[in-house]
Amino acid sequence: MLTFVLVHGSWHDGSAWKAVIDHLETKGHLAFAPTIAGHGKGVNKNVNHARCTQSIVNYIVSKDLTDIVLLGHSFGGTIIAKVAEAIGDGFAGQRQRIRRLIFFDAFVLNDGESLRDNLPPHLQQLIDRLAKESDDNTMTMPFDLWCEAFINDADLELAKSSYVQLSSEPYQPSIDKLDLKQFYSLPIPKSYLYCTEDNSLPQGEWGWHPRMSNRLGLFRFVQMPGSHEVMFSNPGGLAEKIIVAGRD
Repeated sequence: MLTFVLVHGSWHDGSAWKAVIDHLETKGHLAFAPTIAGHGKGVNKNVNHARCTQSIVNYIVSKDLTDIVLLGHSFGGTIIAKVAEAIGDGFAGQRQRIRRLIFFDAFVLNDGESLRDNLPPHLQQLIDRLAKESDDNTMTMPFDLWCEAFINDADLELAKSSYVQLSSEPYQPSIDKLDLKQFYSLPIPKSYLYCTEDNSLPQGEWGWHPRMSNRLGLFRFVQMPGSHEVMFSNPGGLAEKIIVAGRD
């Protein structure tokens, strides 16, 4: 049995993982899905990356979770890297907190970079504009972008029903520069889970794999068909691949 902590990406909260967790639990595993600070509906969006990270650290420590497989999706990849720095070397009793990291179509930043630095120019311009046009320094996902690039493996009905679960995304965490020197020195095993139809970053030179994945050095590579939002379009298939990516 494995214990998974699933960290969502931008525009989401922990509820995005509900169907995936159901599948993981039917296979005998435990799974938790915290919501990052500043994410979800009706919450204070005035957060930075450090506050986002600390909220996940606090969740893991408060539940005294040990020997976990920590997964980060998309923006969540930047969170799990910093969480690993905070508690990756720490022990609870005789058991280590984190046994493996899974980056699921996730950002793997170079030391000193921000998430924004890793977007192609047209997406940099888009998030800058969305934040500037908001009244609270957040970004609201355009539906056409969601439908065509994020959940492109779903029909219109699923695209619409999943879209209403989204909320505005704080801008500040995407522009914060991250010191990742400690992360790149950690011996924690790592996996990269890649969906082959993921078009949220343009395929090719700006894509997830191999640009992001190869930054991990030694890692386990797992791939599956699907879009960036396969947790909605194929949660059972995703759960099976998460188990493969998380096993010893």
